[in-house]
Order: sequence, then structure tokens, then C-alpha cells
Amino acid sequence: MRKYFQLLLVIPFIGMCVLLPWANRAEPYVFGLPFLLFWIVLWMLLSSLILLIVYKLDPENEGSEVE
Repeated sequence: MRKYFQLLLVIPFIGMCVLLPWANRAEPYVFGLPFLLFWIVLWMLLSSLILLIVYKLDPENEGSEVE
């Protein structure tokens, strides 16, 4: 199961590092932001969501509370 968590954590790396040259353009504007800035903000939010999913699915976090 831990192997799948590691694969899930690679997704933000691919989105931010590997696909960033593809997203390197100023147009189109999305929500008033240049596309590159929108891409970076999108992957920051997706990375947080993926980390939350991994945290919730990790069996070692059973019973631990976030304070």
C-alpha cells in the first residue's frame, strides 16, 4: 500500500516540474491570471489535496489527531 502512496505523491512533482514548460505562456488568461500563474496556483491546491488524501488513507495515522 505504501508504494501507491509514493506514486500518488509523484503526481504534483510531474505537474509542477515536468509539465511546467508546456504551461509556460502568458495567454490565455484564466480567472484574470496569466496561464502560467494559474498553473502554479492550481498545482499548489492540488498538491495540498493529494497530501490530505495520502494522510487520510495512511494506516499509520489511525488514532492520531491533528492539533
